[in-house]
Amino acid sequence: MQKVLGLKLSGPNKSQKEQYNLALIGLGSNIEPDHNLPTALNLLSELTHLIERSFIWKSRAVGSSGPDYLNAAALIETSLSYDELKSDVLSVIETRLGRVRSVNKYMDRTIDLDVLVYNGREMDPELWTQAHVAVPAAQLLPDLRNTDTGETLAASAKRLSKKADLEKIKDLT
Repeated sequence: MQKVLGLKLSGPNKSQKEQYNLALIGLGSNIEPDHNLPTALNLLSELTHLIERSFIWKSRAVGSSGPDYLNAAALIETSLSYDELKSDVLSVIETRLGRVRSVNKYMDRTIDLDVLVYNGREMDPELWTQAHVAVPAAQLLPDLRNTDTGETLAASAKRLSKKADLEKIKDLT
């Protein structure tokens, strides 16, 4: 379900000729994450306008006993539509880094890229339910509000992190 979250689009790249879209991207890797996460961030900055990125966080795998994940979030600006962003940027990066898709949602992966918020609309409900998603995202959009509960993303991240084993790690890039 999409929820309007009230983000305002602004910035130096917005022009009358071309509409720029603001997106919050979640990144995660538990196969060679020391290589794959920074590489994905670099590719994302080459293919879009990277405004800001979060710290990198280490978390236990959710739904499996696989290796720990490294997670981050990136706030980007792009002229691409939501579907184009997913197919022409995120899927391309995942493919380049050897992402294998499976029916197993919790399968280990080289990289996972998800659009969490697009032009103020929630695109991934895990933003409010999973610490490994909420904590990095809250660094970039702390005042974002859940339209159902009114809770800010910062408050949600704080609440979720109490139940999770997250560790802020040194920058890999």
